[in-house]
Amino acid sequence: MSSKIKPLKYHEKLNFSPSLENTDSLSLKKEYQLFINGRFQKPLSNKYFASINPANENKIAMVAQANEKDVDLAVKAARNSYESHWSKTPPKERAKYIYRIARIIQEKAKELAILETLDGGKPIRESRDIDIPLAAAHFFYYAGWADKLDYAFPNRNPKPLGVVGQIIPWNFPLMMAAWKIAPALATGNTVVLKPAESTSLTALKLAEIIQEADLPDGVVNIITGPGSTGEMIVNHPDIDKIAFTGSTEVGKTIMRSISSTSKKSTMELGGKAANIIFEDAPLDQAVEGVINGIYFNQGHVCCAGSRLFVQESVYELILRKLKDRMQSLVVGDPLDKNTDIGAINSKQQLSTINNYIDIGKKEGADIFQLSCDLPAKGYWCPPTLFTNVSQSHRIAKEEIFGPVLAVQTFRTTEEVITKANNTPFGLSAGVWTDKGSKVFNLTSKLRAGVIWANTYNKFDPTSPFGGYKESGHGREGGLHGLSPYLNIE
Repeated sequence: MSSKIKPLKYHEKLNFSPSLENTDSLSLKKEYQLFINGRFQKPLSNKYFASINPANENKIAMVAQANEKDVDLAVKAARNSYESHWSKTPPKERAKYIYRIARIIQEKAKELAILETLDGGKPIRESRDIDIPLAAAHFFYYAGWADKLDYAFPNRNPKPLGVVGQIIPWNFPLMMAAWKIAPALATGNTVVLKPAESTSLTALKLAEIIQEADLPDGVVNIITGPGSTGEMIVNHPDIDKIAFTGSTEVGKTIMRSISSTSKKSTMELGGKAANIIFEDAPLDQAVEGVINGIYFNQGHVCCAGSRLFVQESVYELILRKLKDRMQSLVVGDPLDKNTDIGAINSKQQLSTINNYIDIGKKEGADIFQLSCDLPAKGYWCPPTLFTNVSQSHRIAKEEIFGPVLAVQTFRTTEEVITKANNTPFGLSAGVWTDKGSKVFNLTSKLRAGVIWANTYNKFDPTSPFGGYKESGHGREGGLHGLSPYLNIE
């Protein structure tokens, strides 16, 4: 006699017992110093700031704050290393160092994932399965390019730029460091990197890995501090290029600062991505893609699909499926393997998100939020959905950088292309349809640097990433990610 298994509905939650990641493998210092010229050294300012766990507001460690003299020491170390040996190191030897870094990242993957989750608030599943593997993959990929630049740019004479200043954000700390450091080293440049103030710890762990890999002193320097430290890097006269990932507002400030200099730049800035569902799309797959595009990463990616456009004929069905799926999400301890939605990175960012939620309500949009109990301590925001949204609503125009989705409808392909392009940003987009011809039509007309078809937030080191308009210029990843670090004659 066989028994039938009752299928689980979207909105029915399974009550899993907590499955906390074991933190015994994590080695933490009480105080972290600046990494300059191959050594950790105390800041000349003698100032430190606290790195806070956003899930419980506990202090993790104290981190050194670099001043102008520290920045100058780091740039001088990078310049000396570039001129004395790194630019002269045979490409195949550079490749060995980069490959070694990738292997050590793999060996320390569990420790790095735990630290990324503690410091940033993202679920351990995302750190473990996405961030750390992709960081290693970028080092592996660019290690392969180091001795093949003549093939990458045939009949040209590619030469390194010199000293590169790199400033990265808090949403993907280690992965962003890998995106920037790996191609810079492969092309023969030296680096001064500044991670975000609130998520500096994995970058400093990367400095330990760089030491372990025996990378020559001064090739990579990692200094920490607030936005003013990044400004010192940007304005230092001996920097040849700035690579920045962050807000459009800061990106514009940097461009103004370097406009009268010979410094080159690449900018990966804000986004307000359109995720478009047509009536012929695989609807359940599309709903899961929407959830992945905005909620699993808490909306903390510039390419988050924060604007959802649904064809009118399937709007009610998609909305019901989306709400049901939202109700099955688990908000809680980021170290719990059952957690889907972790903590917001900082008190300041949570305040920004809540402000936009209030704006959405005041502008007349209808709100739906996940019904759940939020922890008493920490920075938390339940997944949020707005309907009855128009193109003029601020929540449909401005980057929120949080788990907030604005839903609109459309009837025709021409209408949704117009609506999707009606933004100053142009970083990414998603298209859900069963028709390949429709995909190709939209990819040729949507003004976005990256467009996913029947999937979302898929990254690969071989594929270039970057935007148009106020989402920046230049590309990272793939063959395209090499040229911004080279003078090509």
